[in-house]
Amino acid sequence: MVFHLGVLKLLAERGLLERVEKLSTVSGGSLVVGLVLHQTQLKWPTSSQFLSSVYPALRERLCARSLMWGAVRQLKRPSQWRFLLSRANLLAGALRDEWGLTEKLRDLPSTPEWSINGTTAENGKRFRFKREDMGDYLLGYAAPNDFPLANAIAVSAAFPGGFGPLAIKSNDFVWKRRPWGATVGTEEVVQLPYKYLHLYDGGVYDNLGLEPYFDAGKLQPKPPEMPIIVSDAGAPLVQGFSYGPFSLYRLKRVSDIISEQARSLRVRTFATYLQGAPARGAFMQISTPVGALHRKSAEFAATFPTTLRRLNTSEFDMLAGHGYEVTAQVERQFGLISPTIPIGILPR
Repeated sequence: MVFHLGVLKLLAERGLLERVEKLSTVSGGSLVVGLVLHQTQLKWPTSSQFLSSVYPALRERLCARSLMWGAVRQLKRPSQWRFLLSRANLLAGALRDEWGLTEKLRDLPSTPEWSINGTTAENGKRFRFKREDMGDYLLGYAAPNDFPLANAIAVSAAFPGGFGPLAIKSNDFVWKRRPWGATVGTEEVVQLPYKYLHLYDGGVYDNLGLEPYFDAGKLQPKPPEMPIIVSDAGAPLVQGFSYGPFSLYRLKRVSDIISEQARSLRVRTFATYLQGAPARGAFMQISTPVGALHRKSAEFAATFPTTLRRLNTSEFDMLAGHGYEVTAQVERQFGLISPTIPIGILPR
């Protein structure tokens, strides 16, 4: 989350936030965009607004309050005990009760178009939350009605698998589906075969959040010619193997290797696209070294654990500072994009 804030800070200094037309998020990217929009009453901030009020406010809040302990405090109420192994549901309650995120999906602004990405446990496909609908192409899509924004972005906490998915009751919504390739407007109401849908973080399916706005097979953005900026705060695979024959961490290591390879394939595809022509976008990765002057913050950021605990100001400034410096280095080496064309931002 904080790495992305550093990336956004430099983009704001270049006056680029006004050009954002698409957002696609997984993991911490979903949380941070949700908090940014909550801070601005669900209006995407201007560059000056982000620098003058949004960034300082989120720095203060993330250094004063723990999302992790907010989720734990949900268990004070017996009605929440059923979510003991579902961190996503508990985080949704904390975002609502302690952080004030009472907005609904339908309250989101129409611009930029935001796709909050999850993974449907029942079929393994990308489940997306958007202002106008939610679902995946196998299940079909439903109007979100009063679905809470806090619940949608809390899906990002449903990873790794042991922490449990966000569960939603399928019969609370009317699902519609049309055959593949059929025209819009031919949808028919369908009855889902599942009483509940269980949603994990979108990073399980696509840990860069690229799919909504980038066609990897055709190597082109959706819509065509739209520059794409990817901010990747995923931790690099730790090197080494020291687990004994009876350690359950051996299974986790195998899972981490599979996830890393899937991520690497998406990165290579997107990197190939970027190299095809100038001004196609940019890719910022948290493990990028940024020279001797900022080596300490780079090493700190690359090894910082995924956590929802309260940060101290030194930790925040090093993580955000690294995001800022990585983006500045990409700008120096490759350029960013023209501030006169629409762009898509994909924080992961």
